Amino acid sequence: MKNLTTSISLITLLTAAACSSQSTNQATVVPAEPVVNTVAIKPAIITDTVKHDTDDPAIWVNPSNPAESLIIGTDKNEDGALYVFDLNGKVIEDKVVRGLKRPNNVDIEYGFMLNGQPTDIAVVTERMTHSLRIYALPDMQPIDNGGIPIFEGETETEYRDLMGIALYKSPATGKVYAIAGRKSGPTDGTYLWQYLLEDNSQGGVKATMVRKFGQYSGKKEIESIAVDDELGYIYYSDEGVGVRKYYAEPDKGNEELALFASKDFSKDHEGISIYKINDGTGYILVSDQEAGRFHIFTREGTSQNPHQHELVKITKVSTLESDGSEVTSAALNSTFPNGMFVAMSTDKTFQYYKWEDIAGKGLKLAPNGVVTSLQANKK
Repeated sequence: MKNLTTSISLITLLTAAACSSQSTNQATVVPAEPVVNTVAIKPAIITDTVKHDTDDPAIWVNPSNPAESLIIGTDKNEDGALYVFDLNGKVIEDKVVRGLKRPNNVDIEYGFMLNGQPTDIAVVTERMTHSLRIYALPDMQPIDNGGIPIFEGETETEYRDLMGIALYKSPATGKVYAIAGRKSGPTDGTYLWQYLLEDNSQGGVKATMVRKFGQYSGKKEIESIAVDDELGYIYYSDEGVGVRKYYAEPDKGNEELALFASKDFSKDHEGISIYKINDGTGYILVSDQEAGRFHIFTREGTSQNPHQHELVKITKVSTLESDGSEVTSAALNSTFPNGMFVAMSTDKTFQYYKWEDIAGKGLKLAPNGVVTSLQANKK
């Protein structure tokens, strides 16, 4: 889940924020026992169907007009595509990218410097070509010269079969990085590779590997990856084990900071999404795939330990075996005034939920009427 790096005063109602009952100064309240919702929440909107197999969504928040924001999602097949939907779930046909070779996961970053201009980008993993594919938003123009090969030099089976992707923009340097995962990999702490993305001076993007990191249990695979730009952390699902946490800045080292979400999952840990509130609080949502529900943890940890992510809620949703998901706290339109949660469903659709429906009575909302920076993520 991503955040525009510059403040955008679409609505300047700071006095309303001070009076809001949903104050951003409040820490997340952790109940003695997590709230468990057993009745499935219904989506506000279900998208048009894709041709093959929905897998992972991303949200691009339009900085000029949030009501014209886009949902981008992969159709995972050797004859695959990167679909683009409007906020009503309708396919925007002239933006859809077809002919991709098993596109797996997608993520978005804002303000990548290309030709001297800040450019919003969508990056997708193309499994069968072992490449990153990169597109400029909102027009979905390719800027990757046909694809950027990664995990080069790996020869073991499935070690180059791309899956997860997350983008990180350093608040300190403005550099943009891609963190990529694969179908299988080593168990020596080098499962994920992090690449610096840069202008190649020819109208496109180049990628330079800057570190290898990430513990892996060896049990299943690592697919879902999410980055919290503002707090500087990477999260990823080691399926069947839990969610692992690392620093996003390459020079901060490869120490594992936390392993959480390690119990009460039915089978696979999947999609990770981060609902961000501007005071540094919020929530981390993790898909319990086979159970059709999401486990929701505190984003900020505790006052004693920022890496202790407490479970506050488990909520059932209507998506079928959700693999990938994304969330934003930006006010988008009258249907999604407090943000949107998007999850893929195995019926070839993506489902859009109102954040207030996910939150219920137990979770916070971002302050109504105040958009000082647009937030969108993660997978």
